[in-house]
Amino acid sequence: MDVGLIIERTPFEHRIGLTPGGVQALTEKGHRVYVESGAGREAGFSNLAYTESGATIVYSDEEVRLRSELMIRLSPPTPAECEAYTPGQIVITAWHLAVASADYFKGLLDGRITSVGYEIIEDDDGHAPVLEAMSEIAGRLAVTIGAGLVLNEFGGKGLLIGGAPGIPPASIVILGAGTLGCEAAKFARGIGAHVVVLDNDINALRRVQSVTADEIPTMIATRPRIEKALAFADILLCSAAVHGERTPTLITRDMLELMKPRSVIMDLSIDQGGCCETSRPTDFSAPTYEVDGITHFCVPNLPSTASRASTRALTNAMLPYVLEIADKGFDRAVRDNPAIRRGTYTYDGHCVRRGLARTFDVPYHEIEKDGG
Repeated sequence: MDVGLIIERTPFEHRIGLTPGGVQALTEKGHRVYVESGAGREAGFSNLAYTESGATIVYSDEEVRLRSELMIRLSPPTPAECEAYTPGQIVITAWHLAVASADYFKGLLDGRITSVGYEIIEDDDGHAPVLEAMSEIAGRLAVTIGAGLVLNEFGGKGLLIGGAPGIPPASIVILGAGTLGCEAAKFARGIGAHVVVLDNDINALRRVQSVTADEIPTMIATRPRIEKALAFADILLCSAAVHGERTPTLITRDMLELMKPRSVIMDLSIDQGGCCETSRPTDFSAPTYEVDGITHFCVPNLPSTASRASTRALTNAMLPYVLEIADKGFDRAVRDNPAIRRGTYTYDGHCVRRGLARTFDVPYHEIEKDGG
């Protein structure tokens, strides 16, 4: 199979779809990989590293697209890029189609693009390997960035997140005990912050307490308990999410008045719409804004800021699926592997994800294991 990697042109996206090692795993099995010149530069991977791994360097994204059956990218293609894809072309990326426009989604169906989303690939044990790998990195980065946001120079209250002898630490309230929230909790507690975690899933809360040796208080996320936690939060880190669907609104604007002035909301579920009524996507050119005296940080795709580490983690998680698609072809791989099937949004002009079909009011088509 012919596989393509391009320069990501979305601002602040610094990763590439595969490391040179991932490329070598493909080329050693006879697959051709085309890499746009400079595509790995931001992640610290040179053209030479890719050519030594067996890739062919080409000099435009158009050439990569025209040569490739399978495109591996990080950002969703623009509508114009979608129109340029050929029917049946496979595009693996972080589509986040639950928050896409109806016109954009219709374009995928009309163009007969096969869309596979990192964020919805799920194995038989209920784990989302790619999403979890990125969430582990995002959770650690969130605490690192949050430590800066509470400093005076960044509009904060002048707190030291881990405290010091005789000085209390900052209080971090984490809403959502999935992989991202759990990693953030571990990392924040490890540097001395006071941490509280809320979630509606008691087993998720048990997992947080297990990995932190019961050092972190946990609560079921009822509205009264959320409101109680907001009153002492210096940082509210929102990581609540519904797999493959839009995030529900859990923090309304009127709840902001419960928070102390100059406290910080970090809405890391913004990729899926955000769980705060007052959240809107930002980027690192202007990462924060203020609503009712509360600083909001709503930058999606945090792992890209650690592009080399994230590209390696992405390759580790995604390479087995890429190899299976390349070896078998998509038609067979999607029927043989339930994880790939669950990770597919559109296929052969059909919506093959039930919840998305409801969202966009289009027919749902089930991919049969036997090829039906």
